[in-house]
Amino acid sequence: MCEAVFRPLAHPLVLTLARLRVPPPLVAICAGAAGIGAAVELGGGSLLAAALLVQLKTLLDNADGQLARLTGRTSAFGRYLDSEVDLLVNAALFAALGWTTGRPALGLVGFLALTSVLSLNFNVERLARGGVAEPDPEGLATAFLRGIYRVVYAPQDRLAEALVARRPTFAGPTAVSLLANLGMSTQLAAFGLLIAAGHPIAFAWLVLAEVAVIALALLPRRVPRRQEEVA
Repeated sequence: MCEAVFRPLAHPLVLTLARLRVPPPLVAICAGAAGIGAAVELGGGSLLAAALLVQLKTLLDNADGQLARLTGRTSAFGRYLDSEVDLLVNAALFAALGWTTGRPALGLVGFLALTSVLSLNFNVERLARGGVAEPDPEGLATAFLRGIYRVVYAPQDRLAEALVARRPTFAGPTAVSLLANLGMSTQLAAFGLLIAAGHPIAFAWLVLAEVAVIALALLPRRVPRRQEEVA
């Protein structure tokens, strides 16, 4: 969804923002505002408005990274801000989901499941290309955001590293390609469609199913008895 839909849609906007010299972190903040607006509308029962705002959030989320790369303004601050805004928006959306459906426990579990899937998605791609989880801070504001990252995301990064160490094929090209399709853009596109269809709670079950499939893939594989005898 990111490559086929949202990045092409965001490109004209990125060109306009570049001409206006809009800083990429401001776009990330606007994406967060759209996501929080979607949560408010979802909690109030305005499903169509919530669905549209979710897609606007995803569009802006794709625009801020493109803008940073196009203008040469990539930074550790923007990277941390983007990650933490995404987490805040996801928490708000699942809180609204639990509120509007009267199933807060399922909303909480769904949020934890989505966070786990997105963390694995990010870390598998990062480990495959040899990237770092925590860029060096560039000032007090970045150091502050990095501190939040270390509390919230660092344990997830270490867990993902342990999973990949246990099953190295998870950092292979096939796994990276498959997990890429469980990224933020695809997840929120699915969430928006389910909200518009009047079934937002189905998204919680969807991400739980994703976790179950990943967990099954991580289970140790039994060696056939004949191979054990040969060994």
